[in-house]
Amino acid sequence: MNLANIPSKEIMPGYHGKMIHGDSLSWAFWEVEKDAPVPEHSHVHEQIMHVLEGEFEFTVGGVTQICVPGDVVVIPSQVPHGGKALTPCKLMDVFSPVREEYR
Repeated sequence: MNLANIPSKEIMPGYHGKMIHGDSLSWAFWEVEKDAPVPEHSHVHEQIMHVLEGEFEFTVGGVTQICVPGDVVVIPSQVPHGGKALTPCKLMDVFSPVREEYR
């Protein structure tokens, strides 16, 4: 499998993702449009986000930070989080368990 051959899906406005699913996790590679928001939400999935390119304003559990390339953020299960792309971004997320709705 090659990432270039995986079709991209627009999961929410401005968030174009290529998804890989294992038995117990989902791995997402996002291309995010500038100013695209992620409304505050929470889910059962543990999530780890890594910024590959761009600047992303991210709030986790009421704490806001500007994430830049190289930054990693751990989002525990059920903790409210949301954010906005300040520039065009490339992000990588890992979710456990699998995000069935992203299949």
